[in-house]
Amino acid sequence: MNYSKMSVSDADVKGKKVLLRCDFNVPQNKETGEITSDKRIVAAIPTIRYLLENGAAVIACSHLGKPKGEWKSKLTLAPVAKRLSELLGQEVIFAQDIIGEDAKTKAEALKCGEIMLLENLRFDIREEKNGADFAKALADMAELYVSDAFGTVHRAHASTAGVAAYLPAYAGMLVEKELSVMGKALENPARPFVAVLGGAKVSDKIGVINNLLDKADTVIIGGGMAYTFVKAMGYEIGNSLLEADKLDYALDMIKKAEEKGVKLLLPVDTAVGSEFKADCESKVVDIREMPEGWMGLDIGPATVELFSDAIRNAGTVVWNGPMGVFEFEAFAVGTKAMAKALADSGAVSIVGGGDSAAAVEKLGFADRMTHISTGGGASLEFLEGLELPGVACLLNK
Repeated sequence: MNYSKMSVSDADVKGKKVLLRCDFNVPQNKETGEITSDKRIVAAIPTIRYLLENGAAVIACSHLGKPKGEWKSKLTLAPVAKRLSELLGQEVIFAQDIIGEDAKTKAEALKCGEIMLLENLRFDIREEKNGADFAKALADMAELYVSDAFGTVHRAHASTAGVAAYLPAYAGMLVEKELSVMGKALENPARPFVAVLGGAKVSDKIGVINNLLDKADTVIIGGGMAYTFVKAMGYEIGNSLLEADKLDYALDMIKKAEEKGVKLLLPVDTAVGSEFKADCESKVVDIREMPEGWMGLDIGPATVELFSDAIRNAGTVVWNGPMGVFEFEAFAVGTKAMAKALADSGAVSIVGGGDSAAAVEKLGFADRMTHISTGGGASLEFLEGLELPGVACLLNK
């Protein structure tokens, strides 16, 4: 995959209408509809400001939630337009539809230095189906396309990939940063290159483990997925999470690591709980001596030391997935320790989106990481080495 894409700063935007795909899929209070975190709106500001200050007229668009092609008043982007207006200190004109009369009229009248926001793209079923007619109608309102929603570039939707068939397509500042930081980590990392993988399921990370075993010096496996590897090595795992159909795969990965001279680190001890509850009885046991009926819910202190040691000596660390059930305070120890080790390491530290990003932010280490990805699924597919439709469609440098 080519990570070297033309950026918004390479485009002549003066006097042009620019269709800007943002990620305004913000969390909201289910009762009041109030935005509970505006982080994604704030993240889009640099690209928006750049476009406005360089004489463009901006037609912003995004999805919100999963309306599945139905108009749902609870999922309107009107509150986002209001918050964006406050952050920019200027009016954000809001279209009551997406490609209807209101949107077209307002887009036509839009002047340079002004910004409008279209209604929720997913109110139209053709958005997720990448309908050519819908993509063309979106493109017809503008002269350039800028993609700044990294969280959606793994989707081949009308607004993320389809529009690039009709408009010259550039990377926004957020997407540009993701591509340069994560692209460099995979193609030319400062070594030793350590990959830390956690989360519940091996099946979610099959491609990632496979790809990283070709690139990393050390691969660390924690979280629920580690117990499938432990079981594959012939140890009992009690009631721990197990994907029985992935035991052969786990053995193949252990063998592949050995053949390639990659260190594959698995837990040596584990914090077990008597049941899956925040306040259950718990203790630390050797990974080879899991008591019957108990379940592994976090890595143990000896494992924390083993994993932290690998991170301390790294040049680049990519981390995706928590080490335990970090939502439960008693089993957040391993995840906290990894975040701290990463923050203290001095390595180029890249945190994949989703749970690991949430953990790092919740624990207060966010400002000490080199980069926290804005896309969960997108960053996973990126680490897997897959071609991302919303990146492939952008102009190459």
